[in-house]
Amino acid sequence: MKNKLHLLALPLQMRDLRSVWQALDVHQLSAEVAREIQARLVILGPVNSGKSTLFNHLHGQKLSAVSAVPGTTQDVVEQPLGPFLLVDTPGFGEVWGVDRAEIARQAASEADLILLLFDAVAGIRQSDHELYVDACGIGVPVVIALNKVDLVRKDLPWILENTETILGVKPIPISARTGRGIAEALLPAIVEAQPAVAVAMARALPAARLQLVQRMIRRAAWLNATIALEPVPGVDIPLLLASQTRLVLRIAAAYGQAMDVSHARELLTTIAGSLLARYLGGQLAKFIPGPGWIVSALISAMSTWAIGEAARRYFEAGGQIQANVLRTLYRRLRFKPPKWLLTFRKVPQGDLVNVES
Repeated sequence: MKNKLHLLALPLQMRDLRSVWQALDVHQLSAEVAREIQARLVILGPVNSGKSTLFNHLHGQKLSAVSAVPGTTQDVVEQPLGPFLLVDTPGFGEVWGVDRAEIARQAASEADLILLLFDAVAGIRQSDHELYVDACGIGVPVVIALNKVDLVRKDLPWILENTETILGVKPIPISARTGRGIAEALLPAIVEAQPAVAVAMARALPAARLQLVQRMIRRAAWLNATIALEPVPGVDIPLLLASQTRLVLRIAAAYGQAMDVSHARELLTTIAGSLLARYLGGQLAKFIPGPGWIVSALISAMSTWAIGEAARRYFEAGGQIQANVLRTLYRRLRFKPPKWLLTFRKVPQGDLVNVES
């Protein structure tokens, strides 16, 4: 009887989709993305660990002094990376008559994420463990990278093991000089630790933008799959709408496009066509307990991924894709999910041809 009542109420809920959308806290969504654009990453590390070299590599030009002499950086060097701020700090353990370690901690206290950089050549000492504990005490996510691994190739396995033993956490091996490990390991680890920095990093680092935006899309797809597991039809609709609108706003911001919530909704509708039909299938599936909930989650994840990918290509093309082409692209993508979504269902190998990964 209860399911019948939900079934009768569903069409009414779907007709009220417009009012549900209007009821979304648009100011909160816009403010959330605006804060992410201003996300702040602080680089901390001991003397001569290569903070300035990494800073310059990420920025693409020499902005912070680099020298083989320990203690070259004597004050906080802060430069905008688009709307994103990188802060290169003085090394811990220097003696220049001032407590620059305290200056570094002060800079880190205003961070959204701390990147703690150690020197593979110098090795890890007990003082480095104290620095790690100090950084963790600030209360923001901390990512640990081990720099200069290109100089210790033969000893790298032992150094990584020793670092993990002393710090209690596995570091990410990189070379700020050659770029090794930065795009493929360090940037994903930063986004995983603090998703809020993804938009700022994608906007500021064109070379890494595709990877970062695709990570945003994947995260949104998994999130919406979880939301869609809600067994009561209609309850998840506001959350799904908010999540997909937020995704479009984030992708727009990543490509440097100014877009408010109303424009994001308009683009979302352009991409997906009638949202009523998109949500209806997932909601009706909920009336089959168990398997129906999984189907609903799958539909939600696939739709979100297809919306995100279509939006990404739209902004990548400078907004030049016409509405009918955008809808066709969305429909094609929706029925060719990426490999990581195939865990939801069994797909014949023949269907994997041209699947976006």
